[in-house]
Amino acid sequence: MSSTAITPIPFGRRLKRFMADRPLIPLIILLVILVVILQILRPGIVNERWIANTIKFAIPLAILAGCQTMTMLTGGIDLSVGTVATMSAFIMATQVVNQDPAVAFLLAMMPAVLIGLINGIGVGVFRVHPLIMTLGTSLIGTGCLQVYQRTVIASGAKIPDFLAWLGTGVTSGFPNALLLFVPLAALIVFTLARTGFGRLLYAVGDNERATRLSGVQYWQVITALYISSSMLAGITGLLYIGLIKAPSLSLAEPLVLPSVAAAVIGGTSIFGGRGGYTGTIIGALILTVLTTLLTILQMPEGARRILFGLIVLFLTAAYLRIIEER
Repeated sequence: MSSTAITPIPFGRRLKRFMADRPLIPLIILLVILVVILQILRPGIVNERWIANTIKFAIPLAILAGCQTMTMLTGGIDLSVGTVATMSAFIMATQVVNQDPAVAFLLAMMPAVLIGLINGIGVGVFRVHPLIMTLGTSLIGTGCLQVYQRTVIASGAKIPDFLAWLGTGVTSGFPNALLLFVPLAALIVFTLARTGFGRLLYAVGDNERATRLSGVQYWQVITALYISSSMLAGITGLLYIGLIKAPSLSLAEPLVLPSVAAAVIGGTSIFGGRGGYTGTIIGALILTVLTTLLTILQMPEGARRILFGLIVLFLTAAYLRIIEER
């Protein structure tokens, strides 16, 4: 009788497979390591107040990264989210001076819906590449915002009390922003995991041609996607201005690259069809803690942007290698 020898799987390959099958575990480990390093460099910094502040600044980034996660699942990207967030925040702050807050809110969200609709039609109907389309609408939106600023420069701006309470307030040690973020995050996770729309996003990113042949109206899915992304960006702008309390024409623009990095760190592939929002949330926390760490090390803003770019390139290469091995 002959026996077949079982070749043991190398530890390195088993570790890679474990990491690929359970991507949240290495992310949590990385987050803990960064917090420990931060505590070592600045003993006593990790306390209840620091945790609350970290969560407050991570939430706007996590919501914008949610926009990137959903669009990246289809193989796209949304570079207009920073402009949309800035427009909504600036319009809200200037319109609430003379308008009812509810009316100001509707006016602030109108550009978000409009830009999302234009992005969706451009990508879904006219087949413009998402990067080019969203970059173009971002530049147009920035120009429109500059024109709008001149018409309201005399009226001034005001941060509504409820936005300041939501953005900076803390209740029983928990940031008030969680009252907005938790339902939004639960909705995104549920949509991606349990709804037909979420499954269509994965299907489009995995194999667009097969999705079309199965009878799916591609343009409808893409249009709904980019409208949803822009509306989330608009909500982010309102929350962010309550946190920063200083309306400007570039309020949320610095969050665009980190939002892409957070989605990539969280395991979402820029090639589509793979990823999820839970990992993106952890990715946003990692980047927020990393920003604090780099601030302590006195690293300039330019170097931080270089680092975020390198993170995106490194993780993209890593995901490509995992896909090739599979």
